[in-house]
Order: sequence, then C-alpha cells, then structure tokens
Amino acid sequence: MSVTAAVALVALGVCAAAFLVVRAALYEQLDLTLTQSARLAAQREPGAGPGVLAGECRFLAAPACAEVVSADPAKKPTEPGRLPVAPAAREVAEGKRAPYYTNITVAGYPARMLTTDYAKGRALQVALRADTVEDGIEEAARWLVLTAVVGVLLAALLGHWVSRTGLAPVARLTATAERIAATRDARHRIELPPPGREDEITRLATSFNTMLGELEQSVAAQRQLVADASHELRTPLTALRTNAELLARADRLTPEQRERASAALGRQLREVTGLVNDLIELARDEEPQPLVEQVPLGALVEHCVQSARAHWPAVPFHLRASAEPVVVPGVPARLSRLLGNLLDNAAKFSRDGLPVEVDLVAGGSGRGPELSVRDHGPGIAPEDLPHVFDRFYRAGAARALPGSGLGLAMARQIARAHSAELTAEAAPGGGALFRLTF
Repeated sequence: MSVTAAVALVALGVCAAAFLVVRAALYEQLDLTLTQSARLAAQREPGAGPGVLAGECRFLAAPACAEVVSADPAKKPTEPGRLPVAPAAREVAEGKRAPYYTNITVAGYPARMLTTDYAKGRALQVALRADTVEDGIEEAARWLVLTAVVGVLLAALLGHWVSRTGLAPVARLTATAERIAATRDARHRIELPPPGREDEITRLATSFNTMLGELEQSVAAQRQLVADASHELRTPLTALRTNAELLARADRLTPEQRERASAALGRQLREVTGLVNDLIELARDEEPQPLVEQVPLGALVEHCVQSARAHWPAVPFHLRASAEPVVVPGVPARLSRLLGNLLDNAAKFSRDGLPVEVDLVAGGSGRGPELSVRDHGPGIAPEDLPHVFDRFYRAGAARALPGSGLGLAMARQIARAHSAELTAEAAPGGGALFRLTF
C-alpha cells in the first residue's frame, strides 16, 4: 500500500511539474510576441504623446493594442484608451519600476499586456488576445489530469499485483506456520515456485521447509523413543511387580523361594535403572561444554580395556596403541562410556578363548585418530548391518543375550557429539569390526 501511494504521489508530482512547464512555455511565447509588438509600435510612433496608437486587439487576427500612458494623471489623452491604466504603469513611466506583464480582459476576452518604458515621463502598454494560450493551458491541464488519474490507477493495480505476486510465498509461509501452530503437525510444507524463479522469499521458504523437515524428524524420533521405551519397560516392570507381590507374601514361601525372588527383584531393579539412565543420556543431544577438555586418548583406552578385562575375565583383550600421543577434545566420562559400550558389545559376542582386538592409530596426512574394536564372534548379518545403531534394535542372534539394545545407539550419539564417526562392518575372516574416527 505504501509503495502504491509513493508511486501515485510521484505521478501527481510529475503531472503538476509538466503543467507548470507547459504554462510557462506558452506565456513565454506570448510575452515574446508582446515585446516584439512594443518595439514595432515604438519605431512607428517615436515620441508620441499620451493616447491610443493601435486599438483593434479585440480580434484574434488583429495586431496588438498599443497605448501611451503619461506619468502625470492629469495629462489624459483626447481619445480614451481600451487598456486599463494602473498606478504601476505610471511608476514605469516615471522610471520607478521595471517593465512588467499582467493578465487583463479586453472587450470581454482574456488578454496579456506588457507595460514598458517608452520615453521620458511616458510608458507604453501593449496587449494581445490570450485566448489561444488559455485554451492551450486548459487543454494541457485536462490531459495531464487524465494522465495523473490513469497513472494513479495503474500504480494501484500494479502495486496490488506486485504485492500479491511478490508476497505470495510470505502469505503461504504465514498460512503454513499458522496451520502447524493450530494442528501441531510438522508434516506441512510451503509450496515453492518452479525452478528458475527463485528469489529471497523462495530461499526463506526453502529454509523454512528444511526447518520443518528437521522438526518433523525430531518429533518422529521423540515419539519413536517414547514408544520403544514404553515397550521395553513394560516387561521388566511387570516382572518387578510380580516379584514384589510375591515377596509381599513371603510367609508362604520357603527360604529358597524368598532368596530367588529377592535376587530376581534386585536384578530387575538394576536392569530398569540402567535402562532409564540410558534413556536419559540418549535424550541429551549435546555434551556439556564446560566439561570438555583435552583428553589423552591412549590412556583412556587403556583404562577402559583394563575395566573390560575385570568385567569379562573369560575374554582376552589385545590392545595395540600408537606410540605417538593422541589427544582429542571431549568429555572423559562420556568417551569412557562410548568405549565401554563397544568393548562390552564385542565381549558379549566373542567366542570362548577368542580375543577382542583394540587398535588405536594416531592418524596423519589429514586424517584424525582412529580406534577400532574387533571381535571374533558370529559377525553382523547383512540385513542387520544398517540397523545396528538403532535404539532398541536387537538382531536375532542377540535376543537371548542380556542388554536393552541401547548401547550402540548411545555410542554413536556420543561419537557424533564429539565430532567423530562410528561405523560398523563385517570383519575379514568373521566377526564384527567397529571404527571410531575423530
């Protein structure tokens, strides 16, 4: 609306300026004719006394009227003139005022008159019909008014069209945002123009669609996490309730039965506690920045391997670490949790007597440090490989083993929070191989 008003004001200003220019040009032409007529009259009647020199200017084709005016009002001409004599004209005769132009009426018609000096104590008044000039000015005014009206209407129409066309993506963006706010459904998208018509608004709409896609994925991930967590918690909570109710009737149980129920209750409490802690950690996307420090990766890996040996005494762990110091920025406790999950997963699937191999390479030539953990177990089936890092996913061979299916998902999340990439692949000769690349 403001743009349309600005264009309309510009159109009106241009038309007003054009009218003034045309009016000034027409009067300038008439004034030039009056000046030439005054010179001719002065040459024909040099030094004439007060009176009429030519008085037929009432006709369009007639020459200019010319009269001599005396500075003394008492000296009136013998023949009364047709042109009005103003006090200013006598001041010109006295030499007190410069020549001037004025608009008058002669015989009922518009006229233009020049009053100029003529001789000592006298002034010369010359007049011409100004009908053509007035008609030309009125004609120009009509056309310019019409042009201004058409210009304002065109400005309004074009402004409305431009605003509707240019701001259509903004309107769609606003409508989509309002629809999402009303329905809480992030699946809606803003319609984009065809390729080749991209502009800043289109880029904004594209960014908004990208944001909606991320929001949709986040909401879907949250819903999936809640659904998976409720499914995984249902079984241990049911078992806890059953054992708790059983222990509530301990007087009916033998000591051996009470001991088994108590041990099962404690074991299930630990599983639920671990599962809840894992879910809380998975819900955290970023590592707390105040806890980030320079971590010596070699010492951390050695400590994690020693802990794994104590927890899995039947599984041999072979560590090969680079002699060069390897330091990465991170949170030591979180990196320990990542390595612990990888080592526990490898030990869980290792066959009796076969080792878990841990290799730490310092990197170089533009590559960062790399840690690999390999077991010699059954390996990962091709159909399971794309899903090993999914939450609560457990392959068919792992369903009988302890665990909640969150360890590898948590390991990948911690790796990404440390700008590292965790991948899984089938190891040559059998087993699974996990690579952590910083």
